[in-house]
Amino acid sequence: MSLPRDITEFLEGYPDISDDPHLNANLEFYTNKGRCRPDNLLIDELHEQWKMDYEKLEYKHGYIQWLFPLQEYGMNYKAQPLQKHELAALKTEPVVRERLQRSYSIMLGFYGMQLVSSDTGELRRADNWKERYRNLARKFLLFVWSANVHQQFTYAGAPHNNLRISRILKCLSEFGLERLNAGFLLFVLAEQSANDQINTETIRSSMERWWANCLRNEEERAWINEAIRKARTEDFVFTDEAYREALRRRGETGSINEAVVEA
Repeated sequence: MSLPRDITEFLEGYPDISDDPHLNANLEFYTNKGRCRPDNLLIDELHEQWKMDYEKLEYKHGYIQWLFPLQEYGMNYKAQPLQKHELAALKTEPVVRERLQRSYSIMLGFYGMQLVSSDTGELRRADNWKERYRNLARKFLLFVWSANVHQQFTYAGAPHNNLRISRILKCLSEFGLERLNAGFLLFVLAEQSANDQINTETIRSSMERWWANCLRNEEERAWINEAIRKARTEDFVFTDEAYREALRRRGETGSINEAVVEA
């Protein structure tokens, strides 16, 4: 299966996108000097006021491009694509990395997860995981109009949350925090494979085409994709123990690579 165009551009490092040195909105926002639009909040204000406000995190959409900037356009026309000079400057600031990890932790809470270790990327279920998992996996009733049919009713997943996760993983990789991606992806795989949680067709599709490819480390990307393939197509269960062992191995050896444990 060919990769989506946005994933290919991400993996190649956005080679066709030029830098505009006059644009600094993301740099100002992440250094707590500029406000996001349209919500008009400094990043520290957004973190503090919205960290547990799941209604805002669900139904407002402009904030996600500010918390997880990328060198590509999104749906908020008031946000600015991340400029290459901004990325270079932001990556040198420890406080920026702390803020980005806080952005990630807030979104993990929204999805029903909790960061155990920022060093390994290990996750666990949050206390309110049942409610938050339901929200992530829920379906919406859509009304489809056409010339021949007055209205049709169909159910679909929540694609905006799946798109948000793609953006989050790309952003973490851009900022040198790709270890967190592996922690997220393999946690979700264990929840699906061993526990039958967040295991909808829509989430599986997003994971296989987008999320699992939001890693620029080719060997790690291949290993994770192979683990997903085996869990989907073979008599193989990716367990919670296999999850923790993969992260332990990565922490000790610097590589997650090892043949996927046979069933």
